[in-house]
Amino acid sequence: MLKSVLTGLSGVANKVAIIANAAGTVCVLGLVVILNVDVIARGVFNAPLKGTYEIVQLSVVFIVFLQLADVVRVDRLTRSDGFLNVLHKRRPNLTANLRRIINAVSAIFMGLVAYIMFPEFMHMWETQDFFGVPGVFTAPWWPIKLVIACGCALSCIIFVLKVITAQDRPQLVRAPEHNEPTT
Repeated sequence: MLKSVLTGLSGVANKVAIIANAAGTVCVLGLVVILNVDVIARGVFNAPLKGTYEIVQLSVVFIVFLQLADVVRVDRLTRSDGFLNVLHKRRPNLTANLRRIINAVSAIFMGLVAYIMFPEFMHMWETQDFFGVPGVFTAPWWPIKLVIACGCALSCIIFVLKVITAQDRPQLVRAPEHNEPTT
């Protein structure tokens, strides 16, 4: 029962992470287009695209937090595994436990960031605060806060799944074969 719940939750979390990653990739492509239009407009027409600076700020945050959960999912988060790789050859059980501890601490950190950001999102939603230069370009703060909160919450879920399943890639959760030892 627990294994099927974990497998289902893992499948949903992985699909959402992949979709968010794709949305982050679309943001990267949009940013490339905007920057190219700005460069051409500056060079050819001596008229820069208004709001480029603000759009770049917004896009960088979107890209990072939309792609964060998928990076966690596929174990591409920047960290130094050199010590763990050396230790794994001599003490594989200790290494596995250290990885679980690192994933647990990471889950706690991501959960705290999501917990802190969600009320900020709600506040920005209610007040409709914005950033930018009025009359030139403005954008609301709430989408940024929402993307940060959701990206960190999804990353937290994936880290928790890694801790529970003792696997770095919980999408590979499966029942052991008859001749496979259980851990």
